[in-house]
Amino acid sequence: MERWTDLVERHDPAGVLDRLDGRPAHEIADALARMEPVDAGWVFRLLGKDRALDVFEELDPVDQQELLAGLRDDAVTALVEDMDPDDRARMLGEAPAKVANRVLAGLSAGERSMTAALLGYPDGSVGRVMTPETVAVPLHSSVTEALAVVRRKGAQAETVYTLAVTDAGRRVTGTVSLRDLVLARPDVAVADLVDDGAPRVRATDAAEDAARLMGEANLLDLLVVDSEDRLLGLLTIDDAVEILERADTEDVARQSGAAPWSGHYMYVRVTKLARTRAVWLAVLLLAAVLTVNVLQIFEDALEQVTALALFIPLLVGTGGNAGAQSASAAVRAIAVGEVRLADLPAVVWRELRVGLLLGTLLGALGLAVASLLVGVQVAVVVAVTLVAICGWAATVGATMPLLARRVGIDPAVVSAPLVTTLVDATGLLIYFSVARVVLGI
Repeated sequence: MERWTDLVERHDPAGVLDRLDGRPAHEIADALARMEPVDAGWVFRLLGKDRALDVFEELDPVDQQELLAGLRDDAVTALVEDMDPDDRARMLGEAPAKVANRVLAGLSAGERSMTAALLGYPDGSVGRVMTPETVAVPLHSSVTEALAVVRRKGAQAETVYTLAVTDAGRRVTGTVSLRDLVLARPDVAVADLVDDGAPRVRATDAAEDAARLMGEANLLDLLVVDSEDRLLGLLTIDDAVEILERADTEDVARQSGAAPWSGHYMYVRVTKLARTRAVWLAVLLLAAVLTVNVLQIFEDALEQVTALALFIPLLVGTGGNAGAQSASAAVRAIAVGEVRLADLPAVVWRELRVGLLLGTLLGALGLAVASLLVGVQVAVVVAVTLVAICGWAATVGATMPLLARRVGIDPAVVSAPLVTTLVDATGLLIYFSVARVVLGI
């Protein structure tokens, strides 16, 4: 079978359409993200209107912008007009202001108003990603009347599975599921079916926190209200998944000592990838100077017992790994809400014990190996240092993300690479201090 890329290179419309037939929208979007913008635009223009919209909404904002740049203004307007308001706001929120204003100007008055309202909320808030196209049913209505509302307004809503229940002032009193309405008797009152304990969030709340709340409460949709509990929209499960995926991607990047970046990895420019990593590598390089300074301070000790130098890579590596493990666990626990700043003493005590236990196991192994290589005295230094370094590294690794959260810094920023660098320098201090006591140097 001829490769997909060959069909695109030859600009074979029949072959491309045959290959696209039956493929889900997310697979086509992934294929477009891997292409050069010119080729992606050519393939995209082959798609039918509805199919093109489904594929376009599956693309990341940066890929959407590149695709739009290759389309005529009338095609751009028609495509963006048919997008869901939250998807449209997400794309325009990451586009240059000039591009966003041009696209907004081409929208119909109703779509422009909804999009502008979403863009008016702070970046990273629930308001930016909620859908305002919802169905609300009156509290004082029957099941028959509520279903009539769903039939009348449902076609314009993004979802009808979760229905907000509102009073006369449009204030939310709870939710009712479409399933409950369909299964209830026609004469039953909505007030008898409403879940008045349904979670809700303010439009200005953090989108990531709201998405995690949906996971904890097992929700398909989450109510979004204003300061007076009036309905503004819903956060849907598909948007919540994207929010968490993006948040986790950013955390992984920061934990590895790089800045977050957007776009398909295989087609992001090499220079852009280098920029995301260069700053942190430079910072860590400067921080590593501490290790050099420590070695200079204890230069005399190394001259007296040269065997100590053999175990420096082993000790700093072990300490760095122990700290990185602890930091990664702490960042994850903070992200999912399992650990708060008030838990700091408990976390310190917990990780200290974990570190000491690991250090004892590794110390016993190190004592046996080092005794065969350099003698018992140096082996004792290595073993005691392993216990101390592992306990110290685990404690520092778990503490730094919590303290970072306290001062308003993303915990992932002060995670594995920074903790490893810090533990390298302090681990050497521990090592030579133990050597002075045991060896009397």
